[in-house]
Amino acid sequence: MSKVFKLTPKRIKRTNGTVLTPDMTITVTTMQHTSDPFYNGAKEIKEMYMRIYSFDYQKACCNKNDFEFRKLD
Repeated sequence: MSKVFKLTPKRIKRTNGTVLTPDMTITVTTMQHTSDPFYNGAKEIKEMYMRIYSFDYQKACCNKNDFEFRKLD
């Protein structure tokens, strides 16, 4: 059973030549029933940011505190 979350960056973050802005909002579906989309090393989040925005989540040193998220289902 999966869960759907909407993630929005809290602020502009410039790190290692990458830029994360608050308008880079994504909708992520997790593979497991969880209350936290960052539970497995943010695997789904990394893939979604790379696919939609060509943004490297790991290179930017992002973490859970950089985002606001809410459950959609």
